[in-house]
Amino acid sequence: MENRVEIPKRSTLKTITRPQDLSGIGKLPPQAIDLEEAILGALMLEKSPLNDVIDIIHQPEIFYKEAHQKIYAAIQDLFSSSESIDILTVTQKLKSNGDLDSVGGAYYISQLTNRIASAAHAESHARIVVQKYILREMIRISGKVIQNAYDETTDVFNLLDEAESELFKVTEGNIRKDYESMASLLFKAQSEIEIAMQKEDGINGVGSGFKELDKITSGWQKSDMIVIAARPGMGKTAFVLSMARNVAVDYEHPVAIFSLEMSSIQLVNRLISGEAEIPAEDIRRGNFSKSEFEQFFERTKSLSEAPIYIDDTPALSIFELRAKSRRLKQQHGVQLIIIDYLQLMSSGGKGGNREQEISNISRSIKEIAKELEIPIIALSQLSRSVETRGGDKRPMLSDLRDSGAIEQDADIVGFIYRPEYYQLTEWPDGSPCNNQGEIIIAKHRNGSLKDVRLKFIGKYAKFSDLDGLSQNDFMYNAGMKPNNDFGDDVSSFTMPSKMNDDSSNEDPF
Repeated sequence: MENRVEIPKRSTLKTITRPQDLSGIGKLPPQAIDLEEAILGALMLEKSPLNDVIDIIHQPEIFYKEAHQKIYAAIQDLFSSSESIDILTVTQKLKSNGDLDSVGGAYYISQLTNRIASAAHAESHARIVVQKYILREMIRISGKVIQNAYDETTDVFNLLDEAESELFKVTEGNIRKDYESMASLLFKAQSEIEIAMQKEDGINGVGSGFKELDKITSGWQKSDMIVIAARPGMGKTAFVLSMARNVAVDYEHPVAIFSLEMSSIQLVNRLISGEAEIPAEDIRRGNFSKSEFEQFFERTKSLSEAPIYIDDTPALSIFELRAKSRRLKQQHGVQLIIIDYLQLMSSGGKGGNREQEISNISRSIKEIAKELEIPIIALSQLSRSVETRGGDKRPMLSDLRDSGAIEQDADIVGFIYRPEYYQLTEWPDGSPCNNQGEIIIAKHRNGSLKDVRLKFIGKYAKFSDLDGLSQNDFMYNAGMKPNNDFGDDVSSFTMPSKMNDDSSNEDPF
């Protein structure tokens, strides 16, 4: 018998269709080449959309196509030098830069304007192009995060911090530049000088509310790290709370306070005590009548509307500080950050001694100040060497506790010194020192060194200018009065025969 092989009929065979394999082709990044061409053509065709587009597309790298990046850079250069922008000037600029041939020559430049009828929608096109750029950046950042996440040696907190930092830059449109030309820097400096000249008080930063101190600093400056240090009980928290109140209430600048030692309610009670000038002990005990409570509520109304944000997270790490500071800057426009206090923070790192950890914390605070372009005030403890010194107890830079990096990183170092704390009754010049404190500016990277004396009212947890004793100050000391007694008519005011003693030894500040 012959061996036969049964061949299935053609109709019974099934054709299997496999999906097209695109692995060799890959994916194209988000882009809008046609809109990029329309934007460049519109800028060379009409002048009207120029300002709007330049504000939206702040850097050439937002364009996807490299040729378009070079063309837009040429347009930006012409705009900066106040020269006219058209086909001829852009072509000439590219030629002088040596980029004309690489972008397609003069013919390609001319074709950009031929492809559009008007520049009416240039702003809308620009926003779409920026969105495509943001998507490309998110893909780049995500890919980098995924790659590092698979690396077992990667520190997870450093990876989180780096990812958030990159995303923050994209959100803010604040891509780090490698350098700036002297011309652009001089222009910025000139603008700041002109603004300062227009201000009568000479404050071009965030004013502290203390007149003599602001004369020295011209206000706390952007990107500065300010360290305020003192021994326990000198009034570090009282000083920064008084300043935060001045900044938020008087100047209406948003302030963030990171309190690692005290709870947010404790800080608020201190703010209330200073604003209403009611002893903190009476507030804790509720030691006043209903009518006095209504009066106290009226006096603290301004605090309820003040842009002060308090975070009392204990053992705050640098990673948390950076993340929260970014959000506060982005969501609330915070212009000053206060940290109480530096030695209670953790670096979040592994190993190393305490001095190395404090060095890392100090350096990171300075980096955050530069990144967010706002001043950061960090309170710091002083070593016990101050107490062991005989004679003069005034602190000096070598007394900074735990690390010399604090002195190195800080732009300003100030010490708080109250002679009363050491049972002294007068300053070295012979003047009485009761109810007074001194801010000693021991380091000032961009200014002079000077000592500023302030009034200190311990029972109200409050600092104020020495010459700031007003009619209301006497009345508060004489007792709570009805609202109509707090007018501006000084002639109707009678000074009390005996003022309360402000020199109470009770000072947990």
